[in-house]
Amino acid sequence: MTGTPSFSIQFMNSRKEQLAAFERMLDILDELRVKCPWDRKQTNESLRPNTIEEVFELADALMADDQKSICKELGDVLLHVAFYSKIGSEKGTFDIADVCNALSDKLVFRHPHVFGEVKADDAETVSQNWERLKLKEKDGNKTVLAGVPRALPALIKANRIQEKVAHVGFDWELPEQVWEKVKEEIGETESEIKAGHKDDVEAEFGDLFFSLVNAARLYGVNPENALERTNRKFISRFNYLEGKAKEMGRSLKEMSLAEMDAIWEEAKTKARD
Repeated sequence: MTGTPSFSIQFMNSRKEQLAAFERMLDILDELRVKCPWDRKQTNESLRPNTIEEVFELADALMADDQKSICKELGDVLLHVAFYSKIGSEKGTFDIADVCNALSDKLVFRHPHVFGEVKADDAETVSQNWERLKLKEKDGNKTVLAGVPRALPALIKANRIQEKVAHVGFDWELPEQVWEKVKEEIGETESEIKAGHKDDVEAEFGDLFFSLVNAARLYGVNPENALERTNRKFISRFNYLEGKAKEMGRSLKEMSLAEMDAIWEEAKTKARD
């Protein structure tokens, strides 16, 4: 589907207005499912790639802290939630009410410090309780790591794995203890590189990355955000380098590394200004 609708953001809508807007969206989807050839032919399988793309577009908007884009991309993601629910209702398995009720039931169950008698005065205690309650839920995860999606990107998955096992006590006693593990993994990686065992080199790089993710987590840094910050910084500096080369009538392939480094340092100085 193509085309960008006119868009405006309104603030402080009442709950009645919010519910009316949600109902309007569901009514429009119902009509599209009947009258639009594209919407009518969609299935869970055909929508899946689009859903992944929409989530990444939302992630881009969140990274940019672009409120207008965040609002728009949330709408696109919400459409997919409603669409899958619509398909479920057509199959007679579930509908949007079941989705909302299941979520509400889970939120109440996993927040006994709000809806029950459990005490939790900080976010870490809440997170630990959340993971423990997951294991107790009917039809819930049978093991600590069962709920980690297999399709998660490796960096995000590593962080999620470490968060989950930490919630049940499998963690370093002090953050600084992790650095010995990082140094150990660096040494093992260097040894395998010298030995020339390609498969073992890959395995050791994996162990090294995993230990660095662990270190980031222990110091309160989200590794995905940290790496993306560096990606964007590198792209900005490289674009500056490429632009300067074009101004000079030069090709990057023709330039020496020393010449490129000089412009790179200039880009770093410009970024600090």
